[in-house]
Amino acid sequence: MGMRIEVVPFIFVSLAIGALVWLLCRLFKARQSRSLVSGGVVFLILSFYMLVFFRDPPRTPPTDPNVIVSAADGKIANVIVVPRDEFEALCRDSGLDGIKVERMSRLLQTDVVRISIFLSLVDVHVNRAPMSGTSEFLGYFPGKRHFTFLEKSSQENQHNAIYMHNEHTACLIQQIVGPIARRVVYWPDHDNPVDLEIGHPIGMMKFGSRLDMYFPVGDVVVEVQADDRVRAGETIVARLAKPAAAAPSDESAPLPTMPDASDNGEWDDAEEASEDSAQAN
Repeated sequence: MGMRIEVVPFIFVSLAIGALVWLLCRLFKARQSRSLVSGGVVFLILSFYMLVFFRDPPRTPPTDPNVIVSAADGKIANVIVVPRDEFEALCRDSGLDGIKVERMSRLLQTDVVRISIFLSLVDVHVNRAPMSGTSEFLGYFPGKRHFTFLEKSSQENQHNAIYMHNEHTACLIQQIVGPIARRVVYWPDHDNPVDLEIGHPIGMMKFGSRLDMYFPVGDVVVEVQADDRVRAGETIVARLAKPAAAAPSDESAPLPTMPDASDNGEWDDAEEASEDSAQAN
């Protein structure tokens, strides 16, 4: 079981809270032993939860080039089609400027399908690339702090926006925070596009959140529905509507054919030469 290094400061915070509980107990004239037990129990409970929250278990993505996997652990909140005009308005209202919206031209040419994932406080919060391709960080956008199970959180809450694309499709990923979560993190380069493989860790949402993925509606066939449980980097949430062409193998290569009599007379000449040779013998 892997663990994110980000857990370290939270362990110290847990220790500080445990010490504060001990101090309060002493101020209220509790016995030393009871004060130490109370502070120690609080420290252990908080530390255990932090270790659970910041866990980063290994994931094995599928090898099929035609699949798209979940970018987050959690439960599918909903799968809906967003009309083209509404999606463009959502992008602009959420803080994306004109240049960044234009970079997502593939998504703006048609309606999009949105797959929303709700993360509880005990889910793995490491996010992973849903497909192989180029990943671009569009920025962090401040907003409101609605509960992330509410529909309006997709448009109004503060979030990170990430754009991924390849030769087959494109995806807008939004890491959305709620009233408890206070930070979303994108780990690859913020200033330059980077090429990532499917399932590669891309970031983290801290203490309960929501993640939305948008795809061109004609590019994918969705394979999940509301209330399905998914695992980042492993669970298939969609497949390409037009499968990627497989590389031809030697076994499938066409066999060479012999030329017929219409091929510039070359076969006739060879046949006549053979007959002349036989007569000479």
